[in-house]
Amino acid sequence: MTAATTRSLPVIDLSAANDPATRDAFHRDLLAAARDVGFLHLTGHGVTSGETARLLELTRAFFALPEADRLALSNLNSPHFRGYTRVGHELTGGRSDWRDQLDVGAERPPVPVGPDDPAYLWLEGPNQWPSALPELRTAVLAWQDRLAGVAHRLLRELLTALGAPADFFDGAFADRPHLHTKLIRYPGSAPSGADQGVGAHKDYGFLTLLLQDEVGGLQVRSGDGYLDVPPLPGAFVVNLGELLEIATDGYLSATDHRVVSPPGAVERFSVPFFYNPRLDAVIETVPGAYLEHAPGVAQDGANPLHAEYGRNELKGWVRAHPEVARRHHPELVAG
Repeated sequence: MTAATTRSLPVIDLSAANDPATRDAFHRDLLAAARDVGFLHLTGHGVTSGETARLLELTRAFFALPEADRLALSNLNSPHFRGYTRVGHELTGGRSDWRDQLDVGAERPPVPVGPDDPAYLWLEGPNQWPSALPELRTAVLAWQDRLAGVAHRLLRELLTALGAPADFFDGAFADRPHLHTKLIRYPGSAPSGADQGVGAHKDYGFLTLLLQDEVGGLQVRSGDGYLDVPPLPGAFVVNLGELLEIATDGYLSATDHRVVSPPGAVERFSVPFFYNPRLDAVIETVPGAYLEHAPGVAQDGANPLHAEYGRNELKGWVRAHPEVARRHHPELVAG
């Protein structure tokens, strides 16, 4: 991978939206970050250091479980793509990522999927949890609800900054938003010497809120190169997904990012939370005068984007976890 420079992401204090004296400047800064960078550090979100420390403690405890306990939760067991992925068994850009992870979604019963139903309904269903760490279930599901509240508020403020109704997307997120959390470990350098912790990609939903430990490695595309994003204590790294870019006709930015593996045997832990609408939500264009300056969305022939959220979500899972797709959904795997 090419070398990266270090330059600070914009820091946005969400609590500034509460004060009439700072609210206008907050919206200007938020809009500039979303338009020009697509990434920001979010402070003033109300999540305490005790809450984040507890979640990272449980994340480390999960990956410290015996390998047999983790493999018992293999996502190969799940038609819903939930559970544990071994190191090297998730793909980005067709290449193996050197990390292992536990994928968790909203805890729901499986949806009966008939032959005429959209295949993305398979993405709803139960999670897999380790019996040796029962407190993980309660903590992660509570974390999802906590961060969904932060993300909902941030999305409404972003819409206000665009000059759009703050509740424009409330219907798309009503009832059954597709929440998703990953517990991730980057176990140091791969034996091959490759440093792809996770390859360059854009998130395909709405908003991602990332909790990372003190070990760096996240990089964000900036011009022709990449920008290092060192952890900022007390802040979430927030980035916009492709559906927000589509919904604003290219005015807001979904930006490529990647993680470079930590050196040697150093481990890195992170917990990204993905705030996304109902699977059947069809994303419409956000109204506003800003559209006069929207450049349009550049479609990638290798990665077509759809206004229906569930189609994008399913496409991403099939690409990243082809073994799961071949086992449970062979009709979705080309060739």
